Amino acid sequence: MSKHFAKAVWNGNLKDGNGKYTLRSSGFEDAYTFNSRFEDGKKSSPEELIGAALAACFSMALANDLNKDGTNPESIETEAEVILKNTGAGFNITEITLTTKGRVKGIDQGKFVEAAEKTKENCPVGKALKAVEIKVDAELIGS
Repeated sequence: MSKHFAKAVWNGNLKDGNGKYTLRSSGFEDAYTFNSRFEDGKKSSPEELIGAALAACFSMALANDLNKDGTNPESIETEAEVILKNTGAGFNITEITLTTKGRVKGIDQGKFVEAAEKTKENCPVGKALKAVEIKVDAELIGS
């Protein structure tokens, strides 16, 4: 078992306030605001962190799944687009689209897509996000 820690502080009211989060392991910290969450502001957001966590987890899990199937990926690059919508019942993350590109010798596009879809179901962060629709767009490059 491993434990991971993050801390967040919010100052002020929702619209005019500001916050900061810190990742304990690296000391990395960044700011977030109402605008960065709900109006595409220039600072980061909790949703962006969720996207980064899912993209990182998915890339590692896909590399592992491909390796278990006998192929050794050179690289896996994954971008996450996180959609935050006001659904009438408040704001919700309604969808995350992962766009992944892999350099993997000895595999074709169909097998790469199949592996990516399988990985989507097995990635630990993806499992934690079961309430969200996760889509995968997988492309094999330079094989």
